[in-house]
Amino acid sequence: MASFSQGCIAGTDWRRLLDRADIGAVIIATPQDSQVEIARAAIGAGIHVLVEKPAARHVDELLGLPQLAAKHNVRVRVGFNHRYHRAFQQARRLVDSGILGPLLFLRARYGHGGRLGYASEWRAQPQRSGGGELIDQGVHLIDLASWFLGEFVEVNGFAHTYFWDMPVDDNGFMLLKTATKQVAFLHVSCTEWKNTFSWELYGRDGKLQVDGLGGSYGVERLSWYKNLPDMGPPETTIWEYPMADNSWETEMAEFIEDIRSGREPSAGLHDAIAALAVVAKIYAASGYDHRP
Repeated sequence: MASFSQGCIAGTDWRRLLDRADIGAVIIATPQDSQVEIARAAIGAGIHVLVEKPAARHVDELLGLPQLAAKHNVRVRVGFNHRYHRAFQQARRLVDSGILGPLLFLRARYGHGGRLGYASEWRAQPQRSGGGELIDQGVHLIDLASWFLGEFVEVNGFAHTYFWDMPVDDNGFMLLKTATKQVAFLHVSCTEWKNTFSWELYGRDGKLQVDGLGGSYGVERLSWYKNLPDMGPPETTIWEYPMADNSWETEMAEFIEDIRSGREPSAGLHDAIAALAVVAKIYAASGYDHRP
């Protein structure tokens, strides 16, 4: 296998890149209509893969890919980089410590306001993107919700186009339930005229809240609200992360460790399949047929 110390190359002809003998891993950062084709070819060539989310236009395109990766003994990570924001890494540690007690439900909002010409970009072309806001930013919220709450066995939601003149949705609303009735109430939007990220996880003994992702979304902040025995105002601890976003750097380090240790990626194909299954159900219920 090629050494990672040899550095990286970039190219637009992925077939020529995969033919090189010195390629040990690839990063697939393309629109959704080509992600699966490239990933399948790389896996078949025994090359490790980091594919940007959502990894496909429709969940059906990913079926069989985990088995192919196992056959060729390659690691496939999906780019759910939000897991690696500093606030979410700290939130994961806090939840794992048990300070929230049993988890109850989750509420989150994520959105931006688009830009001039947004309705003409590739994200607004369903044959390239597989959908609109729900498959774009929505999969991040779905993945974060399942990362903390577990598998969703009941999926309800609605996707609709309210503002942008395009054949894909600009808003997605989700009500997801686990087998134990933990609920994730999620909203994603590209009619959010002030960019917004808000994520709240409720437990019996307290609440964690993440606001902002840096840049136009505001300073990244994690708040822990500790429920006190006498109730009333909670004891509050706040962490702020005003520095540059390092989530992609951390994600890449995790990918390299996946390969070196042979471990299963913590955000992998099964997570992408779970997120896209939710998207597919909501699109079907909302009258959007984006199946390739």
